[in-house]
Amino acid sequence: MKEKNKMANFYEIVLTVLKSDERFVAEDGTFLRNAVYEAAMKMDEGLIHLLLANDETRTRFFAEVDGIKVFDKMGFAWVINNRQFLPDSYTRFKNKIGLVDGSEQMLSTSGGVELIFPYKDCVLEGGQTREDQKRQEIFYNETLAPDEVDRLLYPKVLTNVCKYSADGKKQVSEFREKDNIIFRGNNLLALASMLRRFEGQVKCIYIDPPYNTGDDGFGYNDHFNHSTWLTFMKNRLELAKRLLRSDGAIFVQIDHHELGYINVLMDEIFGIENKVQIIAVKTASPAGFKTVNPGPIDVTEYILFYTKNKSAFRFKKGYVPVGYNKNYNLVLTRSENVEDWEFTPIKEAVIRDAGFASEKDAKKQYGDAWKVILNHLIEEYAFNHADNVVSIRDPHKPTDTVKRLMEQSKSVDHVLEYKREDGTAAYIYHGGALAFYSNKMREIDGEPTVTELLSDFWSHISWAGIAREGGVKLKNGKKPEKLLKQIFDIATDPGDIVLDYHLGSGTTCAVAHKMGLQYIGCEQLDYGQNDVVVRLQNVINGDTTGISKAVNWQGGGSFVYCELAKLNQTIVEEIEAATDDATLSDIYGSMIKSGFISYKVNPADIDAAAEDYAALSLEDKKRFLMEILDKNLLYVNYCDIDDEEFGISDEDKAFTRSFYREG
Repeated sequence: MKEKNKMANFYEIVLTVLKSDERFVAEDGTFLRNAVYEAAMKMDEGLIHLLLANDETRTRFFAEVDGIKVFDKMGFAWVINNRQFLPDSYTRFKNKIGLVDGSEQMLSTSGGVELIFPYKDCVLEGGQTREDQKRQEIFYNETLAPDEVDRLLYPKVLTNVCKYSADGKKQVSEFREKDNIIFRGNNLLALASMLRRFEGQVKCIYIDPPYNTGDDGFGYNDHFNHSTWLTFMKNRLELAKRLLRSDGAIFVQIDHHELGYINVLMDEIFGIENKVQIIAVKTASPAGFKTVNPGPIDVTEYILFYTKNKSAFRFKKGYVPVGYNKNYNLVLTRSENVEDWEFTPIKEAVIRDAGFASEKDAKKQYGDAWKVILNHLIEEYAFNHADNVVSIRDPHKPTDTVKRLMEQSKSVDHVLEYKREDGTAAYIYHGGALAFYSNKMREIDGEPTVTELLSDFWSHISWAGIAREGGVKLKNGKKPEKLLKQIFDIATDPGDIVLDYHLGSGTTCAVAHKMGLQYIGCEQLDYGQNDVVVRLQNVINGDTTGISKAVNWQGGGSFVYCELAKLNQTIVEEIEAATDDATLSDIYGSMIKSGFISYKVNPADIDAAAEDYAALSLEDKKRFLMEILDKNLLYVNYCDIDDEEFGISDEDKAFTRSFYREG
């Protein structure tokens, strides 16, 4: 106690010394802690003189080396960032009842981007306040040291189980090998529970996590913000990696706010050698309210593409639809003898095909509109005559034979033919190779389409009109079904298992269902009429939106829905919903009776500090109740399935045992 008092007196001395410098005090008298911290990091001369002038601060913060005073700036930073130095009312209350964590330094100014293990639980926020916000989730953050993570990641009991199919909804007590499954509950704990059934079996993971924009629940200052978000991601990605097959892949969609951070994190978890690409996706047009933003208009998001083992992953080429390529500007007229082949500029062929003797005649008829009409006619002509529309281009990695023929063709006015190594015919003309427009044609979504190879810039997927896809809405957080189809086309085969543990309105699972993929989804929030369960029921009933036409979707199939059996999670939701002190008081009473509170706190100490607690704001009281909850007991652990206190039904017991292969 004497040592604590001594330190408290020292903190008062430091505060008095620092307040003597007007740079560190606001006009309203507020002490500017961050200004002091910045000055210390810059070895500010005025600050150092100030600390040297006081006996106490000189002794504590300076070491003498060969007659020279050396400033211990990190020791000084530790003091001013210590929770005991200038504590707020909430910190004082926590200190008084002994509810403190193991770190004395304030994380908000530590400068790091790693935390030891913050557990975050996700609950529903009341609503959005701006049109441009992503889906809203509040994350209660608490750092749990490794030795405090006791039963947190144990497999959980699965409850409220039912299967949805074309015949409706029915209760089931068995999980079958090929069942699709949706989990409702905290995704960290759901991932940990999935391991027993699906470890090493998932072919493709896609996630669209919170973007950490300041509008989605991670609204802290920079250092703490990034650290918290990164740890939140790290905990889950490490489990996700274990679920992947050796030849599996993961796709993480993000915007520019956290791109650099998540890139480094993914390199660390999956290995830089397993990074495939960062895909840029055009998600909007530079129009509307976006045009008022300073700087270049933000129309891009990013997808980080990693494999678990790049040497085992089977890469599949993708093709995307494109418009007419103007390099294909000649029309070939064939004859039996290749040397007699003739070429006409496509513009001339189109004018003739349209019934005009010359372009001059066409302009007379159509006036200024002719240019637009001509472009349309050329594109249509090239599409309909693709076998005979050609371009002359440099061949890729020409052989010596091809090089010789290219040189020879410059001195003759006819086509030269040769055989490729595979026996197919190829042609050289006027110093280049003939490329046929028909080679750019592929069938996409059941239609012949002019294409090019998929690149790392995706501008071919429209975000317009996705609000109606699946019959559900998720404002500014929804992804087009075509985006997920594109990913699954290059990363999966029919029957593979895909996973999304930031499921939202369920686009990933809806697309997987239509494409014949097995899926696992996890979402904590219930979006009511816009929920994933509603969407998947629509899919089973023959949803015609999104990719349905492209894959000839007719309906059918089924999925299993289950929830992690709640324990303290119920109290989390009650705390979040509380709007007055009386409700919080009732919640606290039930918490004490249940005994499911943190070992760190003694209820008697809380009662003794009743006046301090009463003085806290409503939000700080909520924060306090969250902190004293035992986070290892948010949900019922599988090992406690037969405890009568938790009231697990026989059907749910049977299903849970079946899921964990113990039924």
